[in-house]
Amino acid sequence: MDLQNRILGHFLESIETKQQAASELVEPIQRAGDAMVNCLLNEKKILSCGNGGSAGDAQHFSAELLNRFEKERPGLPAVAITTDSSTLTAIANDYQYNEIFSKQVSALGQAGDILLGISTSGNSENVIEAIKAAHDRDMIVVALTGRDGGRIAEALRDSDLEIRVPAERTARIQEVHLVVIHCLCDFIDMKLFGGDEI
Repeated sequence: MDLQNRILGHFLESIETKQQAASELVEPIQRAGDAMVNCLLNEKKILSCGNGGSAGDAQHFSAELLNRFEKERPGLPAVAITTDSSTLTAIANDYQYNEIFSKQVSALGQAGDILLGISTSGNSENVIEAIKAAHDRDMIVVALTGRDGGRIAEALRDSDLEIRVPAERTARIQEVHLVVIHCLCDFIDMKLFGGDEI
């Protein structure tokens, strides 16, 4: 096996996936960015969740908003509900794993808040339950998905937004999700605080 060519193949496939995503996702990202800006202007917050690598992405997003992205600015209210091991394990132990996010959304979410739900397959049951809880709280959902959008795409309302990566491989979808997160952070900064164009 030629491992150097295999490594090169990862780069080439990632580039191809990003080029395809760039042709399809600019408008959905802008609509999601506008929803997030409106949420923050109305003194609401953004909750984020996902599993595994998507949990890392949820934390990455909230860290960029709470601290800063690329410019000096006040912190923005964003909470990754993937991070509290005591809460996660208590809910999983006392109830069930599918409720680890939904119970937090029910407790923390308010009308006008946004839930950023991340799932490469679109079929993460605990993210789907979080979406249902967000709807119960009159929140808007922004879903980052891949493949065919899975059951998450079916769970979304007309007022929700889906950013679906046109790819099948989990690694490629996650790579584009990271670009999307950075696009959203930059969009929010530019709309709220202005500054230099890229």
